[in-house]
Amino acid sequence: MMQTLSSNAAYALLLGIGATLLMDLWSYVRQRLLGVRPLDYGLVGRWLAYLPRGRWSHSPIAATPAVRGERALGWVVHYAIGIAFGVLLLSIVGPDWRHRPTLLPALGVGLGTVVAPFLILQPVLGSGLAACRTPDPGWARLHTLLTHGIFGLGLYGSAAFLAWIR
Repeated sequence: MMQTLSSNAAYALLLGIGATLLMDLWSYVRQRLLGVRPLDYGLVGRWLAYLPRGRWSHSPIAATPAVRGERALGWVVHYAIGIAFGVLLLSIVGPDWRHRPTLLPALGVGLGTVVAPFLILQPVLGSGLAACRTPDPGWARLHTLLTHGIFGLGLYGSAAFLAWIR
C-alpha cells in the first residue's frame, strides 16, 4: 500500500512537471513567433505574498509594490499547481491509466483547468473575470485556452513517455 502510494505520488510529480514544462515551452515559442508575452510568474508570487497581509485582489497587480522573492515563489507555485493537476488527472482516470494512457482524459483535464485562470487568477490580478478587463478579452481567452490545451497535451505526452520507459 505504502509503495503504491509513493509510486503514484512520484508518477504524479513527473506527470505534472512534464506537462508544465511543455506549457512553458509553448509560452516561449508563442512569445517568439507571435509576440505574445507569457504570464510573469513573479506577479503570481507577488499576489501570494500579499495574501497573509489581507490583500486578496489587485487592480492591476503590476501597480502593487514588488516583494522580495516573488519570482521564485511564483515559479514554485506554478509547478506545484501543475503537479496538483497531474494528481487530479490520476484521481479521475485511476492508476491503471498510467500503463496505457489515452489522450482524451488528459486533454479534458488540461482544458478543464482553464477555470483556474478565468475564475481565480485573472480576477485577483486585476484582469477581471475571464480577462474581461484586458485590452482584447477574446484574444486573452483564446491564448489561455490554447495554453491549457497544451498543458493537457503535456499530461498525455508525459504519461506516454513514462509508459514507454517503464
